[in-house]
Amino acid sequence: MSGGNFHSQVTGRQDHKKASRDTATRTIMTASLTPNAIRQMLAQGSNKPKDFGPLLQVISLKDINNQRDPTAPPRFRLILSDGTHHVQGMLATQLNHLVHHSLHRFNIVRVSDYITNEISGKNIIIILNLDVVDAGPGEKIGDPTDVESAPRYNAVSGASSSVTAGPMYNRTNVAGSSMNAAAFSGSNPYSSPNMKTNPYSPSKRPGSAGSGAIVHHGSAAATPGGPKITPIAQLNMYQNRFTIRARVTSKSDIRTWSNAKGEGSLFSIDLLDSSGMDIRATMFKEAVDKFYNYFEVGKVYTISGGRLKVANNKYNTCKSGYELTLDQNSEIHLVDDTGDIQIQSFTFVKIGNLESVEENSNVDVIAVVKEIGDVASLTSKRTGQELLKCDLTLVDDTGVQVRLTLWGNAAQEARDTLGGNKVVAFRRARVSDYGGKSLSGGDIHIEPRIPETEELHEWWTTQGSRGGALRSLSSSGGAYGKMDSFLDRKTISDIKGQNLGFLNPEKGDYLSFKAHLTFIKKDKEGGAWYTACPNKEDPCRNRCKVTQTTDGNWMCERCHGTYPNCTRKWIFSATVGDETANSWVSIFDEQAQQMLGVTADEAFSQFENQDVYDGYFARALNTEWIFKCRVKNEIVNDGQRLKVQVVRMDPVDYVSECRDMMAALESV
Repeated sequence: MSGGNFHSQVTGRQDHKKASRDTATRTIMTASLTPNAIRQMLAQGSNKPKDFGPLLQVISLKDINNQRDPTAPPRFRLILSDGTHHVQGMLATQLNHLVHHSLHRFNIVRVSDYITNEISGKNIIIILNLDVVDAGPGEKIGDPTDVESAPRYNAVSGASSSVTAGPMYNRTNVAGSSMNAAAFSGSNPYSSPNMKTNPYSPSKRPGSAGSGAIVHHGSAAATPGGPKITPIAQLNMYQNRFTIRARVTSKSDIRTWSNAKGEGSLFSIDLLDSSGMDIRATMFKEAVDKFYNYFEVGKVYTISGGRLKVANNKYNTCKSGYELTLDQNSEIHLVDDTGDIQIQSFTFVKIGNLESVEENSNVDVIAVVKEIGDVASLTSKRTGQELLKCDLTLVDDTGVQVRLTLWGNAAQEARDTLGGNKVVAFRRARVSDYGGKSLSGGDIHIEPRIPETEELHEWWTTQGSRGGALRSLSSSGGAYGKMDSFLDRKTISDIKGQNLGFLNPEKGDYLSFKAHLTFIKKDKEGGAWYTACPNKEDPCRNRCKVTQTTDGNWMCERCHGTYPNCTRKWIFSATVGDETANSWVSIFDEQAQQMLGVTADEAFSQFENQDVYDGYFARALNTEWIFKCRVKNEIVNDGQRLKVQVVRMDPVDYVSECRDMMAALESV
C-alpha cells in the first residue's frame, strides 16, 4: 500500500469518527431539551403546571427597532426550539439586560414563566422569566420545524390531529378540545379591500364565528354565544385585540384641558373583573360624548378594543400594571350581572397601622366619620384655580383617628352625605406625611354592605361614641387644620426633644401646646408692623409690602400701583413658656389682632401716645393660650436658625380642659 493511500484511509477514518462524535453530541444535546415542549406550551397556555419549566434552545435572537417611538425601550424577538419544533417568542422588556450580558444565540435556557398570545394570526410565546442554563453547542440542535406548519396537537390525548393547518386567525385554541376542519376553511378575511367592520370587535370579525381575536388557551372564559373573555390579570402590551368583562367601580367627572396643542375632554372609569383585578380605562373627546352617559357605576360590561399602555402609578391607583385607552370605535356592551364579580374590592388598612405606610401610597380605609369641618377655599399655586376642600376626622376600632381631606364636589357635599357618624369606606386614599399622617381623596362608599361596616357600627355604639380617640395621627394638620386635641398636644421642650423642624424640611413640622405669653418685642423702630398694599384684590390682597416715595405716596412692586395711603399689618416676635421650656415665636397680623385686640392701623394712630400704645401689649402679657405653631429650619446668613411661627391661637377654655383631663385619666 502506498503512503498516500494509507494516509487517505487514516484521514477518512478520523473524519468518520469525528462525524460520529458530532452526531452523538447533537443527539445527547437534543435529548437534554424538553421533548415536545413547544406544543405543550401552546396547548397549556397560561394554565401551565407550576413545576413546568422546559429546557429550550434559542436559535435566533433579534433586536426589533421601534420606528414609531424612538423613546420606547428596545424589543427583542427570539425563536425557541425543543429540537423538534420551534416557535416565535418575544422577550419581556424587564429581561432586556440579559441580552447584553448572558443571553446569546444557541444558548440553552430554562423558561420558568411565560404567557401565550396570538398576534397577526401567529402563535407567540412571551417570555416573562428565563435562566441561561448552558452556553450551548454553538449551533442549532436537531432539525426543528415551525410548529405552525406541523399537524395540530391534542393536549389531552397527546396525539396529532389529521386536520390540515389553516390560517391562524381563524383558530379557537382550547386545551383538550377537538379541532373542526371547518374552522380552518376560507380565505384570509383581511384581504378584502371593502371590509368596513370595526377592527376592535371580535364578535363581528369575518370568518371567526364569533370567537375573539385573542384566545388564551383554556385560560379565558366565554360568555354564552359571545367572545372569549380575557382576564384583566392576563392583559399585556403584546395584545392588539381582547375582550374583558368587568364591573364599573368608579367613574370620574368629565375634565377638560386647553393647551398649545388644542383642547379636549376626558374621563376615566375603574373596571373590576371576577379575578379581583382592576384596571383604569380613559376616554377622550369623541369617546367622552359617546360613552360617558352609557357607563354606570355598579353595572357590568364587556369591552373590546382599545390600547394598552403602562400605568402611571402617580395617578393610577388600580392593581393592574397597565391602563386602557378606549376610543369611539371600541365595542362596549351592557351585560347581565351574574353575581360573579364583586360590587367592590377592598384591602382595608386599620387607621392604627397607617404610621407604617409609606408616603404617597394608596390605601383602603373604613371608619366612622367623627367630625366634618367647614368647606375652605384655596388657590392652587400651580394652576391659579380655586380649590374647595373639607377635612374629615375618621376613627376606627383601633381608637386612633386621622384626618382625611376631600376636594371639589365631594367637599361641598360632605356635610349632607357623610353626617350623622356614618361608616364610610374610602378606596385608594392617598397617604401623606405632611404634618403627621393624613389622607386625601379616595372613592367614597357610604355604608357599604360588608361585615366591617356592622363591626364598626357595633364598636361605635358600645365604645367609640363614649370617649375620645386615644390618639390622632394628624396631630400636625398645618395652618388650615384644626387645633390638636387635648391628648395630642405637646410641650415646648418637644421642639428640640423630637427634632421638629428637621423631619419635614420643605414644609415644616407642626405642634400644639398650652403656654403663657411672657414677653413681646414691641419697640421696633417705626412700630411693630410693616406697611402693606391697600389693594384688597388680587394679586396683593393687603399683604404685599409697599415703600414710601419721595412725594409721600406708597408704591407696590407687586401690582405696580401707587397709593396715597398704606395698610399696616402686625409682625413681631414674642416669647412663650410652659412648665418645660421657653421659646421665641413669630406672630403675624391675624394672631396679633386676636392677642392685642386692635389692628396695627389703630395702634399706629396712638403711636405718639406712649402710654396707650404700651397698654395694648401690657394687657396681653401673661395671658394663657393654646398655640399651634409651625417649626421650620431656615438658613439665615449661612447659618441655621429654627423658626417657630404661630399659625393659630385659641384662648383656654378651662371647663373643657377639665373635662378632657378627666377623660384622659379615665382612659388610663
